[in-house]
Amino acid sequence: MKDKKRYCLTLDLVDDDNLIHEYEEHHKKVWPEIIQSIKDSGIQNMEIYRIANRLFMIMEVDSSFTFERKQQMDSKNPKVKEWEDLMWTYQKALPMAKPNEKWVLMKEVFRLESGA
Repeated sequence: MKDKKRYCLTLDLVDDDNLIHEYEEHHKKVWPEIIQSIKDSGIQNMEIYRIANRLFMIMEVDSSFTFERKQQMDSKNPKVKEWEDLMWTYQKALPMAKPNEKWVLMKEVFRLESGA
């Protein structure tokens, strides 16, 4: 993963089985404009996992990606704003999140890499 960087982030969902189900259904058919905005920002791979109401996201990005650039791009995209507003119906900020912060960047505490 020489030219890529990996980020891991976390977020909670509202602790309601029906809302969690709806959230997962939305992610089975993410709007094409959202997929395109993710790719355009330099995110090459993205995965989201869930346990109970806790989400975990892994992003692999290329050298063009920065969180600031992604935020600027998103702020100019009405479809991304619409999607994010919809997702807030299901999401809940973590207690340690800054105001208006959704996904919180996690600190890496261990890595084991096998040699090539």
